[in-house]
Parts: sequence; structure tokens; C-alpha cells
Amino acid sequence: MRIPRAILDQNAGHDCTDKQAASFVGVGLAGPLHVEISSGIKYGLLERPTTGHLKLSELARKILRPQSPTEELDGLRETVMKAPEISKVYNHYRGENLPDKKFFENALTEKFGIPTDKLEEFTSIFQETLTDAKLLDRHNNKVRILDISDAGMGSEAADERIKRLGRDIKAVASDRCFVMMPYAPPHGDYYSKVYEPAIEKAGLTAVRADADLFGTGKIMDQIWAGINSAKVLVAELTTRNPNVYYELGLAHALEKPVVLISSNEEDVPFDLQHIRVIYYDVMDPFWGQKLLDKVAENILSAIKNPEEAIFKSAIADQE
Repeated sequence: MRIPRAILDQNAGHDCTDKQAASFVGVGLAGPLHVEISSGIKYGLLERPTTGHLKLSELARKILRPQSPTEELDGLRETVMKAPEISKVYNHYRGENLPDKKFFENALTEKFGIPTDKLEEFTSIFQETLTDAKLLDRHNNKVRILDISDAGMGSEAADERIKRLGRDIKAVASDRCFVMMPYAPPHGDYYSKVYEPAIEKAGLTAVRADADLFGTGKIMDQIWAGINSAKVLVAELTTRNPNVYYELGLAHALEKPVVLISSNEEDVPFDLQHIRVIYYDVMDPFWGQKLLDKVAENILSAIKNPEEAIFKSAIADQE
């Protein structure tokens, strides 16, 4: 924000040349200034009306000279969505706890292409940017990334991400996603309202034991067969339902990728917290659509990167 603020304070927000911008912030024209300018453009804070000239964006004005109590925060959050690398990492982990440092850095390199010599710098900028935008919730030595998408533009952006993920994997409608969850309301109702639509959005067929498997034969044999034949699974951990944990144990024994979900961290056992967990808040007016979109994304991500969702990987990483 240094250059946008200097242009606004010392040049009344008027367009200026790169050389003038350098003089406003008291640095030379070469070197780090060009990096700052490039970053300002990527974040949507600066524009280039013509070669060698800078223009303060409306987004920068909204942040630096807010006209309402929420305008500055809204602007800072918009910059997160505009920054290419930061927005990709944010959207991948939104609604989840950030992994421990080692695993986070591995993901940054392998999934997002951040060079190893830039990991410390990127992590610092990422956390500072999200802290300014009030998108980090720190608790119990964990850092959770808040999901601020809504039922409108947020869902449209999620649709695009789901399409991109879908192109990267081989999934067909006959592929099954087995859902492990309590059957009693209210959580049992989430199957038809959230999980089944999410699975179908990801291009798979949803299966739940009580709705789709029970027939003749032993119930546990059918559950075992359903878990074994599933390409990926979803587990609703809220309420610590014993049947859910039993089925989850079977899935982990079979080394199946599982998308874990909970409305609170207390219902997630310690030894599962190294695997990605989606957290949702039913007090959020958009929680249902947010969860639906996030589950669809994580299903595709689990198929593409099963090491993120298989219990064996979590154990191996700790050894």
C-alpha cells in the first residue's frame, strides 16, 4: 500500500509517472520499486493508463479513503481475491485450518508452484495480507482461513474452480462417493440438501448406507462393499457418531481418500487433524451453499491429490 498511499497523499490521487512515484516514497527508480509497482497492479491497487504512468485504482481509494465502516475491510478482502497466487491458496484452504509449516510449504511448492527460495517470503506476505483482511482465525495453536464467499458471486467462482478441477481428473457418473454421517436430524437432513448435490456437482454418484445400500444380506457386508467400491468418501464428523467413526476406520484401513467435515473442531480427533477438514458454521446465512461448493471442490481435490485425504499419509508424515 506504500505507493498507492503516497500517490494519494502527495499527488492528490492524480496519475503520475513511475519516476514521480519513486520520489513520493523516497526511493530510487530501479530495483525494489518495480517489484512494488508490479505487486500493486496484481493486487488491483494500481493501474497502467499508459506506458510508464500509474493510476490509483478505485479499489485503492476505497481502502485508503473509505466512505463507510465496512468499505476498507471489503476492499482489503477484494485485494486477496485479485492477487493470483494468494487467491489460489486462499480458495484451496478456505474453511480449513492451515497445515503445519512443513506440510504447508510442501503444498505451496508442489501444488501452487511457489519456488523453494521464495517460500518464507510468500508465507509471510500471505499471512500478513489475510490478517489485514481479517480472514485468519487463530485458536488452539491453529490458524483457520475464513470462508467469505456468498451465495452469489462466491458460488459462481466456485463453479469455475470445480470445472477446472474436473478437467484435471478422470471421474465419471458411475464413480461412487460414499457418505458416512448421522442419519437423525438435523445432520441427517444435510445429505439431500448439501452432500448429495455437492457430490453430483463434482460429477460422481452419491451413496449413503441407509438410503442406497440396504437390502438382503448382512448390513456390515454391504457397508464394507460400499466403502470398498467408492472412489472417494465423505465423513460428517459432527456429534462424534460411533457408526460414522467405525465406517471411517474401515475407509482408512482400505486407504481410501476421505473428505472430512465438521461444524466444530472438538468433534475431530487429534489424530485426524493432520488431514484436511472442512469446518462450517450454521450461524452463517450462506453456510449451506458454502459447504456444498467446498465439499465438491475437496472431493475433486482428494481424487487428484489422494495423499491429502488418506490417513496413512498423515501417519507416515509424522514418523
